Amino acid sequence: MKKEAAAIDAWEKDLAPSPPLRTWFGHKPERWEVFQQRYKEELKENDHVASFVDAHKKDKILTLVYAAKDEAHTHALVLQQYLAYLFDKA
Repeated sequence: MKKEAAAIDAWEKDLAPSPPLRTWFGHKPERWEVFQQRYKEELKENDHVASFVDAHKKDKILTLVYAAKDEAHTHALVLQQYLAYLFDKA
């Protein structure tokens, strides 16, 4: 499905892992643990995360849409957990 057809309210590319981190990870399960740590570090340093949480803290439901064949090793899981933690604190 093309993103234009998906009826998404926002496309938050700034919350995705950096290109070098994505390239390094390469969807290799053996790198999953280190990838999670590095991505969380990126999120801690990412100014867009705080503005995203602030903009959506009153929303009752947020849906993260992603495309990955390996559903157990996708950055969306890390992002979901990280955002859930921040929303619980907000």
